Amino acid sequence: MKANIKYRVIYKHRDKYAISTMCWFFDVSRSGYYDFVKRADTPDRDEPLKAMIEERRSGRYGKTLGCRRMQLWLVQKKHLHYNYKTVWRVMRKYGLLSVCRRRRYYRHSEILNVYPNLFNRNFEAGCPNQKWVTDISYIQTPQGTLYLSAIRDLYDGSIISYRTSTLQNCKLVLDTVKAAMKQEKVTAELQLHSDQGFQYTSQGYFALTQKYSITPSMSRRANPYDNAMAENFFGMLKTECIYLCKPQTIAEAKFLIDDYIQYFNNERICLKTKLTPLEKRCQLA
Repeated sequence: MKANIKYRVIYKHRDKYAISTMCWFFDVSRSGYYDFVKRADTPDRDEPLKAMIEERRSGRYGKTLGCRRMQLWLVQKKHLHYNYKTVWRVMRKYGLLSVCRRRRYYRHSEILNVYPNLFNRNFEAGCPNQKWVTDISYIQTPQGTLYLSAIRDLYDGSIISYRTSTLQNCKLVLDTVKAAMKQEKVTAELQLHSDQGFQYTSQGYFALTQKYSITPSMSRRANPYDNAMAENFFGMLKTECIYLCKPQTIAEAKFLIDDYIQYFNNERICLKTKLTPLEKRCQLA
């Protein structure tokens, strides 16, 4: 048993038994006990920071914030400048650390149209609607599987468009591309990167990219890191939302996806830019 635990027991029963007797019984020194009492009467210097961290964690998706993103929130919202290591120490001390991410990778083997890897893991874009990445992920519920297709702009990391379906087919991907082109004004060459899933190697996908003058790009086989930015978003969605909320129905999963993507685009701070995706996009405008 740790000495601090023994001291707490002694302090709790200080009015019932003699201090010296309890110190002898627990094999601790009286001086150590009185030092413990003195420290207990001193306010915890980490208490104010702990209270602000708990305030942020009580909000939407607050429990998913790591120490760096929590530090940015403290700077922007509270105007307090803490070192991120201090924030990490306090979060660790009080059990306020964010959850860890898990990633899963999978692919289909059918090959029809394969395109060169134009990105070659260069995920930087100089302006909006220059480089997009896309992929499909799935959400498991007791009611069945919901498939999510999304397109992400590498300029600001925002989700340009997304579609969900209980079927993993080509229509899901094509509808996502159509929605993105309807929403965004693409005035220059647009490159759209994907993995080698059967939806992206299909003739329908090829025809749609030709129609919109999109230059397709594709990861190498068995190289999920070639499409890391798409995988990265799905990892955040599942870790910060799906795994925590555990949707029980398809409808609930759809609601959670809608809510998280709205939060992701408009409220979630990016560590690299210290801005939300919407803020960075508005800066250029």
